[in-house]
Amino acid sequence: MQLNEKINLITYKNLEKFPEISHFTTTRQGGVSSGNYASLNVSEYAGDENACVAKNRMLLSDCLQISPSQIIIPFQTHGDEIKIIPTDFFNFSTQERTFFLHGVDALITNFSDFCIGITTADCVPVLLYDPINKVVAAIHAGWRGTVLSIVEKTIRKMQYHFSSKPEEIYAAIGPCIGKDMYEVGPEVVDAFEENGFPMKVISFFNEKTAKFHIDLAKANEYVLKKSGVYLNNIEVASVCTFENSDTFFSARKLGIHSGRMVSVIMLNNENL
Repeated sequence: MQLNEKINLITYKNLEKFPEISHFTTTRQGGVSSGNYASLNVSEYAGDENACVAKNRMLLSDCLQISPSQIIIPFQTHGDEIKIIPTDFFNFSTQERTFFLHGVDALITNFSDFCIGITTADCVPVLLYDPINKVVAAIHAGWRGTVLSIVEKTIRKMQYHFSSKPEEIYAAIGPCIGKDMYEVGPEVVDAFEENGFPMKVISFFNEKTAKFHIDLAKANEYVLKKSGVYLNNIEVASVCTFENSDTFFSARKLGIHSGRMVSVIMLNNENL
C-alpha cells in the first residue's frame, strides 16, 4: 500500500481496521541509499553510510508524524531476547539506549506516540496487537529465533505483564524468504525437529538438488496458532523477498552487506 508519493509501504488488512495503531513494512523504494542499499535502507548495522540511513529514517518519521528519535529499532542477533520499553526509556543517554537495545530481537510496549520496529532482509517480521489491553509488539524471527519460539515467548510476556489473551491478539507475518528459495542444511532441519515443529507442514526435500527447504512463514504461523492466536486473526503476506529482490531486500540474494526493510507498529495517542 502506498502511503505517500515517494515511499511504497505495505500494511496489513487485519491491523488496518484498528485506527488507534499505525503500522507498516517498508520496501526498497523511496530512499537515498545506493548500491546494494538502494534505496530505502533503514538499518544502522548493515554497512550503509550513516547519513543515508539518517535521511531514510527521517522519511519514515515523516510518514508517522513523529521525530526519528521516536523510532526504536534494536540491534538484533538472531536470538530470543525480548524487551519491554520502560517508562524512562527516553530519559536514557544514547549509550544507555544502545546497551538496552543490544542483542534484542523483539520489542513490546503499551506506550503511545513512539514506534517500535525490527529490521529484516529474508527473516520473518511479525507484528502483534492486543486491542483490548492496547499492547503492540514487533518481532524478528530468523530460523534461530523461530526454533526458539520467540513469537510464543513474546506472547507469553504480553500475557504476564499486560494480561493479554492470545485469542484476542492480532498478528501479521510480513514478507520473508519463501520455502522454494530457502535451502537449509541438515543441522537446521534437526533443530526444527528437536523443537517439535511439524516437518511435513513446514518443510520439504528437493529430490533434484538433494536439499531440504523450510517455510519460515508457515513455521511462525504454526507457533502463533500453538500459542493460542486464532487463525482468523493471523495475516500472512506470502511474498518472497528473494524472488522479489527488486522490491525487497534479500540478504541471500544481495549478500550480507545490503539493505534492510523495517516493520513497525505504534499506538496513536489521539485514538486511544
